[in-house]
Order: sequence, then C-alpha cells, then structure tokens
Amino acid sequence: MEMIREGSRIASQLAARDASASAAADAKHHARSGEYLTFRLGTEEYGIDILRVQEIRSYEQPTRIANAPAFLKGVVNLRGVIVPIIDLRLKLNCETAEYNHFTVVIVLNVRGRVVGTVVDSVSDVLQLSNDVIRPAPSTNATIDTSYITGIGAVGDRMLILMDIEALMSSADMGLIDAND
Repeated sequence: MEMIREGSRIASQLAARDASASAAADAKHHARSGEYLTFRLGTEEYGIDILRVQEIRSYEQPTRIANAPAFLKGVVNLRGVIVPIIDLRLKLNCETAEYNHFTVVIVLNVRGRVVGTVVDSVSDVLQLSNDVIRPAPSTNATIDTSYITGIGAVGDRMLILMDIEALMSSADMGLIDAND
C-alpha cells in the first residue's frame, strides 16, 4: 500500500513538473501581459519586455570589428563593460537604416550578458493585458518568426511583440549561448 502511495506521489510531482514546463514553453512562445518598451524600426512599431532593458542611450559610433556581419556594428565601452552593438534594422532587413538624432541604443541584459541594439526611436512604455495581445501569425514562408511572440493591438496601433532573448540567442547572432 505504501508503495502505491509513493508511486502516486511521484506521478503527481511529474505531472506538475510537466505542466509547469509546458506553461513555461507556452510563455516563451506567446507574449504575456506586462510592461513593454515600444520602439520603431522603419515604419513598424515593436515591443520588448521592459525587464530586459538596462538603459537607453543616444547612438554613438561603435568600434568596428573586422569580418563581423553587417548587423554587428561593433563594440562600445559602457562603464568598463565591452558591449556588442547590434543594428536591429539591418538584422531584420528594414529598408533603411539612417543614423540621426532620433537613433538610439537600447542596452539589454539578456541571460546576464549586456548587448546594445540600435533602433530608429523609442516610443514609450505600455502596460499590455492579455486581452490586447493576439498570437503571432503563422506563415508557411521561409522567414524566421520564432522571436515574434504576439501582436499587441492598442487602439489603432499594432505592436509586434518580440522575444529579444530568443533573437539574441539565435545561431546566426552568435552572441549568447542558447544553452545558458
């Protein structure tokens, strides 16, 4: 009898663990309510989890690294920390990547690693509830949308919500080990 109770207890723990893992996987692939920093890339507006944002800085020309991909603009020294600077406009194939007084760098903390991302401008911080977040559209095209977690519909605005951690840890970025 004791053996049956122990087996039942273990089965309950495993089911709870599996449900928790499934919820974590769903949360990873679907945007959830919370605060999002919104920014522009070309004519589109994007949102990332505000908890990933360390600071916002004006754009300064980074030190270029030889043989780096075009989207890796180089590195900057941020208070003693060498920070790689990624131009999201180039990475996401935006039509233009103009550097002007609106261009900013969003400094992110992703898995304990500091990374800067260049965007056209920062809009604001929005609190989004689950009722305004729609699932990311699925496509049969050969485009990578794994970092898009949902679409936020706020009034007449459409925000593309992205998992910046998934984007930064993608194999072609080579910045953050996906297994960290």
